[in-house]
Amino acid sequence: MEPDVYFKHDGFWKPGPSIQIGDRVFIGCGTEFNIREGITIGDDCLIASGCTFIDSDHGTTPGQPMNVQQGRGSPIVIEDNVWLGAQCVVLKGVRLCSGAIIGAGSVVTKSVPAGEAWAGVPARRLRASGTPLQPSHSNSQTTHS
Repeated sequence: MEPDVYFKHDGFWKPGPSIQIGDRVFIGCGTEFNIREGITIGDDCLIASGCTFIDSDHGTTPGQPMNVQQGRGSPIVIEDNVWLGAQCVVLKGVRLCSGAIIGAGSVVTKSVPAGEAWAGVPARRLRASGTPLQPSHSNSQTTHS
């Protein structure tokens, strides 16, 4: 775990762990965990710098201040061997299944199946399980004979 990793606990104390981190997990500097419901991270995960995990939100009932409303929450689960690029945001209720890869700067609002690569805002599938990522051709040079 690098320096400046933040654990913010929201809500009332309740029994049991609020966050569980497996073995051989890397967590980059500036990563933030906002915990109300619970966050679980499996073994052998790579979490790059500046990632944010938020397992709840605020209420949005019109005519009432949002800061006094009870929001909804749902645990975040990161299974084994998951890689998150820098500055990712993972929102409530998301499950990143074993071997998932999340591209830098992505906002993950849905669960990601095992072995898939996702990226974007919101994150969407780039690669299905078991298929290689295709290299970008935007910087390639064409040789003419």
